[in-house]
Amino acid sequence: MDNERNQRRFESVFSKKVRAGKRRTYFFDVRRTKGDDYYLTLTESTRRFNGDGYERHKIFLYKEDFNRFMSTLEEVVSHVKEELMPDYDYDEYTRRHEEYEARRAAGEFDNPEGSFNNEGNAPTETTETTVEEVKETTSTPKDPELESEDDISW
Repeated sequence: MDNERNQRRFESVFSKKVRAGKRRTYFFDVRRTKGDDYYLTLTESTRRFNGDGYERHKIFLYKEDFNRFMSTLEEVVSHVKEELMPDYDYDEYTRRHEEYEARRAAGEFDNPEGSFNNEGNAPTETTETTVEEVKETTSTPKDPELESEDDISW
């Protein structure tokens, strides 16, 4: 009986997930207290580089802090957007994410012919190419980690 009550206590009553690239996901969970009150847990979950599990960081946010938290969060985000980086396209990652999800839903990533390149395009016909031709036509991305379609940060 106590175990069932504890299980229910830690159960989310509402949850939203935000995928932020290949390695990082944010979880926003509304949880119930013993006294039928509610609080939020904000969790950042990051896949470890060695592939051995996940690292998680949590913030517990209580109702008495909601307004101040939201006000301060909006203030610091606005400061970055308006004062520090006013020319940056903050909608870029939203557009890229929407395009990626649409392509994923359309089955573009289930390509039986081969894998996708860094631009997410399906490979074209196979041709023989010499090493010299490859050296002439390829360029190394600035950060290969960020060039992967699966590692887009939103």
